[in-house]
Amino acid sequence: PAIEEAEARGQLGWLPAAGGFILGIAFLYGLDKLIPHLHQGTNETEGPSSSLKRTSLLVLAVTLHNIPEGMAVGLSFAFAAQQGGGTAAYTAAFALALGIGIQNFPEGAAISLPLRQEGFSSGRSFLYGSLSGIVEPVFGILTVLLASAIMPFMPWFLSFAAGAMMYVVVEELIPEAHLGEHSNLGTLSVMGGFIIMMILDVALG
Repeated sequence: PAIEEAEARGQLGWLPAAGGFILGIAFLYGLDKLIPHLHQGTNETEGPSSSLKRTSLLVLAVTLHNIPEGMAVGLSFAFAAQQGGGTAAYTAAFALALGIGIQNFPEGAAISLPLRQEGFSSGRSFLYGSLSGIVEPVFGILTVLLASAIMPFMPWFLSFAAGAMMYVVVEELIPEAHLGEHSNLGTLSVMGGFIIMMILDVALG
């Protein structure tokens, strides 16, 4: 969509696509360096040194990487509105929101289950897992509210969200999918997720 939108505005299609993609990667890379957080399967804190507890660092890690997901959903609905609010555009935006919502379940469980094993109560573990995703609707709504201001730069923002999400996938999800001895299961899960999103895109779009 970024390339098509840029060309429709008489711009070079590749420029906002590549430029926004790079900016999205740089944005997440910068947050990774500025915010202390802890990834699953490691005890080494990323970012600046911090006295925060392990639980807080785990929640920060997932919360940090949920930001581009919220932006992507917000941008998809803003883009649909820009296109005149056609059914196909909103359906595609809904499919994206649904797909991201589905993957939030295992993402929240990745926070809640380790906390439960560490002795946290079920309610508190669930709360922490839920809070890790609170930034998604926040950034999604903010993106929609700012849509009128960012419309001239929509191709850049679309590719920005894509770059940020690709950074999360390569830096976080793919390595975690291959933790432990059952890397084949992680690979098949990635492929299954791709198939589900493809079906949603085609069936609903």
